[in-house]
Amino acid sequence: MPEAAPAQPVAPRVRAPRPLKARVNVVLRWLHIYTSMVSLLVVLFFALTGITLNHPDWVFGNQQVTKNTTGTLPSGWQQGGKPDWLTVVEYLRANAGVKGQAGEYVTAGSADPEDLLSFHAPGYSADVFIAKTSGTYRVSVTQQGFVAVLNDFHKGRDSGGAWAWVIDVSGGFLALIAVTGLGLLLYMKKIRRAALLTMLGGAALIVVLMKLAS
Repeated sequence: MPEAAPAQPVAPRVRAPRPLKARVNVVLRWLHIYTSMVSLLVVLFFALTGITLNHPDWVFGNQQVTKNTTGTLPSGWQQGGKPDWLTVVEYLRANAGVKGQAGEYVTAGSADPEDLLSFHAPGYSADVFIAKTSGTYRVSVTQQGFVAVLNDFHKGRDSGGAWAWVIDVSGGFLALIAVTGLGLLLYMKKIRRAALLTMLGGAALIVVLMKLAS
């Protein structure tokens, strides 16, 4: 029998590079999906607290509790006849149960018998009145309910630099989700025109409502 001819090597198929349009579409989809997933809870938090902020008359979770305590500062709380506020703050945190950021302080004048120091945190405030002659103090703490605390976090009120960073990053994520969603829409030929008109109509409605509210 005649010998079979040797098989010819098959040249490897060279895949053509994907068009730029297709690559951009893939990147937009990836960004849109994963930024949405990363920021899902943050978006829900700001959405729900936006509703509660818009309805301050709702009473659930907004109960307010006021507590008063008294005490005496240790010797050395004054330096040169004036309060050493760092010493006072640290003592009050450790012994009077106050928390939050130490805010404004007022040194009593000649006619005022008390110095004043305030602490603030989301849903929390404490005013400390200190007798400048004896060092005795009274603390008035106001603690708001759970919803009020969340509302203060929404506003970034008295929440510190770390939470301010969370708000900035969340805003960036929301902007990226919106931009990538719009970019993906441009690839959908069947609904692109109707969707863009709807978007413009929604934007016009918001402008009109802002005009009416101002």
